[in-house]
Amino acid sequence: MMPEAALSSGKPMPRVGMGTASFPLGATDPSTVKDVVLRAIEAGYRHFDTAAVYQTEAILGDAVAEAVRAGLVASRDELYITSKLWVAHAHPGHVLPSLRRALR
Repeated sequence: MMPEAALSSGKPMPRVGMGTASFPLGATDPSTVKDVVLRAIEAGYRHFDTAAVYQTEAILGDAVAEAVRAGLVASRDELYITSKLWVAHAHPGHVLPSLRRALR
C-alpha cells in the first residue's frame, strides 16, 4: 500500500509517484517512455510527474489514454498527473498559456 495524502477535496493522492524526466532532457525515445509508464500503471503506480522541459507531457498523455483503452484503469480520474510551471513562464501573461499547453 502506498502512503497517501488527503487533498482538499478529501480524495486521497499517492505520495509516491513516478517521474518522467530523462538525462539529458528529452533524450529518451518516446515509445520507451510510453512503455515504462504503461508498465508502471500495471504495477500499481497512480501518480506521475512531468514538466514541459522534460518533453514527456504529450507522451504521458498518450500512455494514459492507452491505459484507459486497455482497461488498466477505468478512467483518467484514477491517475494523478503533476507538472511544473517553468520559472520563465511565471510572468502573469505566461501562466495560463503554459498551463493550457500542459493540459493538452
